[in-house]
Amino acid sequence: MKALMMSADNFEDSELLVPYYRLKEAGVEVTVASMSRGAIKGKHGYEVAVDKTLDEVNPDDYGILVLPGGAAPAVVRKEAKALEIARSFFTRNKPVAAICHGPQILISAGLVQGRRATCYKSVADELKEAGALYEDREVVVDANLVTSRQPADLPAFMRETMKKLAL
Repeated sequence: MKALMMSADNFEDSELLVPYYRLKEAGVEVTVASMSRGAIKGKHGYEVAVDKTLDEVNPDDYGILVLPGGAAPAVVRKEAKALEIARSFFTRNKPVAAICHGPQILISAGLVQGRRATCYKSVADELKEAGALYEDREVVVDANLVTSRQPADLPAFMRETMKKLAL
C-alpha cells in the first residue's frame, strides 16, 4: 500500500506529520509531493522532504490521497496537476482524507458537490458554496472521503482514515 500526500510550505505541521508517521507505522509507503523538490516547511518550523514533484506523480501508483491543512492548500489548489490528481482518486473511488484547509483542493477540483464533509471553520462557507453538505463534527465520512476540522480532530481523522485502508 502506498499513500500520497500533497502539500507545500506553511502546512499545519501536526496535520502532515501525524498522518505521515501513523501511515508509516502501519507499513504504508508514504510519498510527499509538492510543486518542486527539496523540502517544504511547516508553519511551526518542521521541514519535510519532498519525494516527488506533482508532475512526477502517477495517481494509479497510490491507494490513498492525504491532504493536510494550514496555508499550503491555498497554494496547491492553484496547480492544475494537483486538481487532476485529486479527480483521479475520486474517479477510481480511492480513499481521500482531507483535514482543516485540505478540502480547498477538493473544492477547486469540483469534487465536493453533494458530499458530506467538514473543514476548518474559516473554510466552511466556501465548502457550502461549492455544494458540500457541511457538518461541524470532528470527522465526517462520506463513501471514499474522510474530512476533519483541525489538529484536535487528528485522532478521529486517523481512526477513520485507517479504517478506509483496512489497517
